Amino acid sequence: MSKVLTRKEFLTNTSKYAVGAVAGVAGLNVLAGGKLLGNTKEYTWPYPYATLDPETARIKTHTLYWNEKDCCAGVFGGLVECLKEKVGEPWTNFPIEVMLFGRGGGVGWGATCGALNGAAALVSLVTEKAPSGSLINEIWGWYTTEKLPTDAANNADYQVKKYEGALPQNISGSPLCHESVSQWCMVANKKVSDIERKERCARLAGDVAAKTVEVLNAYFNQTFVGTFTDPESNAVCMSCHGVALNHNVMTHMNCDPCHNSEPVHNGIYTSVKPVGTKTPKSYKLENAYPNPFNPATNIEFSIPKTEKVRLEVYDITGKLVRTIVDSEVLAAGVYHAKWDGKNNLGEKVSSGVYFARLITAGNFVKTIKMNLMK
Repeated sequence: MSKVLTRKEFLTNTSKYAVGAVAGVAGLNVLAGGKLLGNTKEYTWPYPYATLDPETARIKTHTLYWNEKDCCAGVFGGLVECLKEKVGEPWTNFPIEVMLFGRGGGVGWGATCGALNGAAALVSLVTEKAPSGSLINEIWGWYTTEKLPTDAANNADYQVKKYEGALPQNISGSPLCHESVSQWCMVANKKVSDIERKERCARLAGDVAAKTVEVLNAYFNQTFVGTFTDPESNAVCMSCHGVALNHNVMTHMNCDPCHNSEPVHNGIYTSVKPVGTKTPKSYKLENAYPNPFNPATNIEFSIPKTEKVRLEVYDITGKLVRTIVDSEVLAAGVYHAKWDGKNNLGEKVSSGVYFARLITAGNFVKTIKMNLMK
């Protein structure tokens, strides 16, 4: 039955709800006797965490990656979904899409790997500031020193099967998306657009989610011990840029991102040495010497102006074997490079015919033939 309100009752209730509107939805809910909102519990940071299963996080992350969440929101969302099942609120309706920006190192900018950003965001939500640094450092350090995707990632039983079979692995040496993806593409001889590269990032995202769970489980069980330490090559960088001298660099990485003079493929050095001080008048790629060779040969090239250079070795089928100069910006000059007969994984290649190709931003391309004999 409908109830007829007196003028006094109408004005009284209207005033209550007006006050509630000013106070916000929570205030309105209180004035309405708690009937407007089913759950008004407030959560404060850090948010609640429960022990999770790393493999469950791996599969959920992989599935989200292939369902338009990509790497960053994929990792973050995979962990949130696990917490939604184990904890409930406040994870039940948490907007994982807030992390979509991180895909491709930040909407394709190739900066910090989106998977790492997603992991760091979740760690920052469930731990206080002081301990979060060491936990995130452990995850990021592991990422730069581990062969990815891991064996566990290559052998997992995924819900979404875009590509089946093991994928090549590589050690990026860097948390940057650009370096991680580019080096893998060179090792695997794949393009960024290939399905194998996309599946590689999906599996890598699952790896990061699983590692994050392992680190957080250990932290909340009071068994976490950080194992990552900066590589020795960092000492070279900081000897110039650290507090003892210039004090203008803050990093956990080596010199490679700025100077490109450190190893990038499993410890293989890719830098080239300038020869002399004269500026050449033209582009040149000299014949390798010795040729035939065993176990190594020398390659000399000249560029008349500062520009980006690539020097690569291919086998007779046209497959990329080794990147000696990886899109480095070099000043005008004559340079000496050395190929030690190994591929990008550090493995010795078989005897046979190989080709060294020089490519510059000035559209100079030249190829020379080399013969490795054993």
